[in-house]
Amino acid sequence: MTREDPSDIRALFARFRATGDPLARERLVLRHRPLARSLAGHYACGKEPFDDLFQVACLALIKAIDRYDPERGTAFSSYAVPTIIGELKRHYRDRTWAVRVPHTVHDNAMRVRVVCERLPPRLGREGVTRALTEALSLPEGRVRDALDALAANDVVSLDQACHGAESQTIGDTLRADEHGYGHAEERADFETLVGCLAPWEQEVVRLRFCDDLTQREIADRVGLSQMAVSRLLQRCLPQLEVQARASLSEAA
Repeated sequence: MTREDPSDIRALFARFRATGDPLARERLVLRHRPLARSLAGHYACGKEPFDDLFQVACLALIKAIDRYDPERGTAFSSYAVPTIIGELKRHYRDRTWAVRVPHTVHDNAMRVRVVCERLPPRLGREGVTRALTEALSLPEGRVRDALDALAANDVVSLDQACHGAESQTIGDTLRADEHGYGHAEERADFETLVGCLAPWEQEVVRLRFCDDLTQREIADRVGLSQMAVSRLLQRCLPQLEVQARASLSEAA
């Protein structure tokens, strides 16, 4: 295909703008597709396949052609480049990151990634942070946010096999018994049971069975004698047993 001069491009835009001619639109897309390819190549620095990035860039190019107004006097490339770059950045931010991050953090992370590839190895976290702060003229806090964002983006599946142990997954190594849920359920059941008691009786029962205080300690806490606390507990426990049996019957 022979290269079209700027006057031909302006004529095509004028015709497409006036008539919506699909052939004029197709010629404009073909004419500027190398621009989309070049920008896609510039952003092909991660794991994302180039073909996917090129597709995003081409769709953005079509969007730019459809919205461009030649009457404003701005060169098409000046309008198209920010549009295509914006779509590529949005694609990376919304489709390829495991954790969504703010726009500014994402942009800083992309700059940090490029510079990190040129840094000498074994600098350590602090050394890398200082080097990036100087190279990018960014505050240290923003550099740290960018590094954290990059680390969050590099995730692995918990179902992935552990190194040297194919029968064990990463998730297996993170497994731990959590008793807190059981304790929470027990406390909820307990609160349901003591609901049949008077408020001051509930307090004594809680001090004995939740806080594990002795009868003497409870007596000192509530201002009763130890004998009174003992009689109260002996009177309340049968009521709680009846309430527990009733709750089990309802559950069945």
